[in-house]
Amino acid sequence: MKCLVTGGVGFVGTNLIKRLLRDGHEVTSIDNYSTGYTENEQEECHYIHANVQDMEFWGRRLEKQDMTPDVIFHMAALARIQPSIKEPYPAIEANFNGTLNVLEYARKNNIQVIYAGSSTKHHGVFKSPYAWSKFGGEELCRLYSKIYDLNTTICRFYNVYGKRHIRTGSYATVLGIFEHQFLSNIPITITADGEQRRDFTHIDDITEALVSCVGKDFRAEEFELGRGKNYSINQIADMFGEDYPREYISERPGEYPETLADFSNAEEKLGWKATKDIENYVTKWLEENKNV
Repeated sequence: MKCLVTGGVGFVGTNLIKRLLRDGHEVTSIDNYSTGYTENEQEECHYIHANVQDMEFWGRRLEKQDMTPDVIFHMAALARIQPSIKEPYPAIEANFNGTLNVLEYARKNNIQVIYAGSSTKHHGVFKSPYAWSKFGGEELCRLYSKIYDLNTTICRFYNVYGKRHIRTGSYATVLGIFEHQFLSNIPITITADGEQRRDFTHIDDITEALVSCVGKDFRAEEFELGRGKNYSINQIADMFGEDYPREYISERPGEYPETLADFSNAEEKLGWKATKDIENYVTKWLEENKNV
């Protein structure tokens, strides 16, 4: 099967491509490398350096090289709340308009689209441009399924962690930041009082759910991809050592108190549930990095 992964050198995209290649699929990536890295490229994958908004360019490339896909995994996004509040235009342009272009290409070629949604949908879509833009992408999926009968699936991610997550910069994940601070022997930074709770989901569980959607005939079907168990940020910090130094910083705009996935629809229709726990991940990571 021919698969197209947008955002293919990012955290989720890279892990997904590795899984698809292992399953024997032919894979193409589209990425502008703004938050992804060349070192994430896989030898067997074909990479197109482009913005998802530039449909004419990458569409022609796919057609010219006989790589028109059977399924599109639309993972490309500028995926953090705070940067979107500081600079709303890039987030809306990439996340909303980029999704519009992907869906339009899929409509013209009758291609299944699996869309990376966000759990921020449940916590106020007007709290940040990021939340709005990702929910807007969901609405576009519903629009294209309703009007054009396009096969679309919405997969909402809950605090994904694992190999290749981003540790530094504006788009770093919570766990990635903690790992970087631990390796740098500096205090872990926690916003507000640290009692906000998050449902953390391992990347292997996420990729398993995504590939489970392939070939299913959905019309904007919604799946919550989370572990179904949440932890406070203080509890996550404790996993690095209850005596490890920490520093509390001011609460940030656009944040919310809790995430917790109800994965029952994914379990019913995909036969999926997350199986990996963050405690085991951190314990293993600390063991592997104790001498670093």
